[in-house]
Amino acid sequence: MIEARHLRVLRAVAATGSFSAAARELGCTQPAVSQQMKALESSAGTPLIVRAGRGMRLTQAGEALVRHAAGILAGLTAAEEEVAAIAGLRAGRVRLVSFPSGSSTLVPTALAALRAEHPGTQVSLEEAEPPRSVEMLRAGDCDVALAFRYGGAAGSAESEEWADLVVRPLLSDRLVGLVPEGHRLASAESVGIGELAGEPWIAGCPRCRGQLVRVCAEAGFTPRIDFATDDYPAVVGLVGAGLGVAVLPRLAVESVRGRGVREVRVEPAVRREIVALTLTDLEQVPAVAATLRRLESAAAARV
Repeated sequence: MIEARHLRVLRAVAATGSFSAAARELGCTQPAVSQQMKALESSAGTPLIVRAGRGMRLTQAGEALVRHAAGILAGLTAAEEEVAAIAGLRAGRVRLVSFPSGSSTLVPTALAALRAEHPGTQVSLEEAEPPRSVEMLRAGDCDVALAFRYGGAAGSAESEEWADLVVRPLLSDRLVGLVPEGHRLASAESVGIGELAGEPWIAGCPRCRGQLVRVCAEAGFTPRIDFATDDYPAVVGLVGAGLGVAVLPRLAVESVRGRGVREVRVEPAVRREIVALTLTDLEQVPAVAATLRRLESAAAARV
């Protein structure tokens, strides 16, 4: 019989490439990892890992087992949590992954309400931008992923990519322009994106940079990106220092108190859809369902 703990060890070995690295990741000893791998291979009845030079590689059977491991472990987690809830255990755990501007705006309100309603529920928070956060969800490394996509059209690449996930729409987040205080357009109520064609740009995360280039291309120009950073306070700081202009999501601007910066409305309007994602099995877990409800409430309060 294949045990869940052995599957977790196999995933760690596959991800790290060695027993010693897997032991460090799992917080155990290298002999313990080796012993559990031997037990798993005995249960499977075939080798799962072979040595290749200084490292290791999966056999065909090992690759198949790793491929199924995430779904198996997610199903086991769902079963454990549901049984605990049925048995009257007033506890639960949720691993939440969020992009930074969501972590500083939606998440605090949601988790404060969740703790007040279910004080026994434990929530861990890790930050990651999509698509990394979505990969973590599919790999079984989190239970809920707060993510975003631009446009939100049903036929978008992200929509197709998320077809196998539970998608809870939360908020439509409009992008706004940022210019230095002394900029020629600082007092304008709204600005056409084409009016910024000759400006130096400060760009945000990779997905946001890609969206910026697409929007500018539709307006007939290619932005000259002088600086690019995933850190929103850094973007605001660079604009405030007069080093360029930027377009950021409203949530990102709200999460940063910048000096020397003016916010302008950019036309045409560009929005990103904020969503909460989970797996079908996990949606039925009481603690996960409660977290999704509180995220929805936090988003609704901002409309």
